[in-house]
Amino acid sequence: MTCLSPAVRALIEGPNYAHLATVLPDGSPHSVPLWVGLQDDRIAFLTGPSSRKARNIGEEPSVAISLTDRDQPFTMAMIRGRVVERIEGEAAWEAIDRISTVYTGAPYPRGEERVVFLVEPEHVSTTAY
Repeated sequence: MTCLSPAVRALIEGPNYAHLATVLPDGSPHSVPLWVGLQDDRIAFLTGPSSRKARNIGEEPSVAISLTDRDQPFTMAMIRGRVVERIEGEAAWEAIDRISTVYTGAPYPRGEERVVFLVEPEHVSTTAY
């Protein structure tokens, strides 16, 4: 596991949008924007349990995440790693509410089922201007 620098941790913990790339069944990439947060030294994100990204991760846990500072878009991090844990139930909602509060100032609405995936970083690179 690669340790996250304070600069990368700050990007992940702020209201900065990330893009997650997963691998489709045919081997091609699938990329979507999402919210991220930290859970210990792992990157957490939420999704529907049967979403395309969740199904992709079920087949191939390798992912890439890129994120940029919303106020300085050329300050960014690129992270490659593996999804090492899927969290459901109340533990997932605690993480989801923590992430949602960073982005919206409020807990996440309870209208849909959600799960949290945790990514263990294996390679991190950054650029700051």
